Amino acid sequence: MASTANDKQLFKPGDSVAWKTSQGETTGTVKRKITEPTDLKGHHFAASKDDPEYLVESDKSGAEAIHRPGSLRKENG
Repeated sequence: MASTANDKQLFKPGDSVAWKTSQGETTGTVKRKITEPTDLKGHHFAASKDDPEYLVESDKSGAEAIHRPGSLRKENG
C-alpha cells in the first residue's frame, strides 16, 4: 500500500515504535507529538503543526530523542 502525505504516520503517546540507529534497529515509546520548534540535547528540531516530530523514549537506554514520523514505524506490541 502506497503512503501519502496524509498518512504520514499518526503516532500518539504510548505507541510502541521502532527506528534505525547506527547500532541497528531499536524500539521505544512515543512520549509526545512536537508541533513547534524545539531544542533537545543541543540539537534544534524545526517541528511545526504541518510537519510534526515525535519525542520518543528508548526501551533499551531510557534516553529521549526526537524523530520525524518517516523514520518511525509502529510496533505490534
